[in-house]
Amino acid sequence: MKNIISKLNKSFESRIRLGIMSVLMVNDSVDFNRLKELLDLTDGNLASHLKALENIAYIQSVKQFIGRKPNTQYNITELGRNSFQEHLNALEEFLK
Repeated sequence: MKNIISKLNKSFESRIRLGIMSVLMVNDSVDFNRLKELLDLTDGNLASHLKALENIAYIQSVKQFIGRKPNTQYNITELGRNSFQEHLNALEEFLK
């Protein structure tokens, strides 16, 4: 019997990474504070998961200043979008 969970992407096993990717799939970009608010996370916890997703090129960040305050925007890459969609498809297949 074929291993039905083999198509699931380990990068998305964390509920936090699943949340980050879900938010970014439906928004052009989202800033750090908005992600923190939506996912109810601490700065450090969110930052570590964002960095992990950036390191595998699933998301990218753009740092800028708004007034005198730093602002970091995140958006999903094409690789990230495709990988996350494949993960969602595998989950759907698993649930059938």
